[in-house]
Amino acid sequence: MRAKSLKAFKDKVRARTIRSRGDSLSRIIEDINPMSRGWFEYFKHARPRLFRRLDGLIRRRLRAIPRKQEKRPGMGRSMADHTRWTNAFFAAPGLFTLQAAHRTARHSR
Repeated sequence: MRAKSLKAFKDKVRARTIRSRGDSLSRIIEDINPMSRGWFEYFKHARPRLFRRLDGLIRRRLRAIPRKQEKRPGMGRSMADHTRWTNAFFAAPGLFTLQAAHRTARHSR
């Protein structure tokens, strides 16, 4: 995968997950999901660890939003944030995860 494509995806995620956006977390997730699905369908044959890293980036950016709403400093990288807003917390409103999609696509052959 080209670095330019990866950078473009990360920039799109950053643009949609601005901490001061003002939308609810579920609305932001609804906005991210179609972009993630489309990107995955195009790059589904990339290395699996790339999907894990990108999922981490998305969830880290999403964790920073409620942290900002509580007026706490930081960017959502602490272990306390990870235990407070777990991966299951983001899966409940339907966050599309690249890693789970890769596992499903790999076993569907």
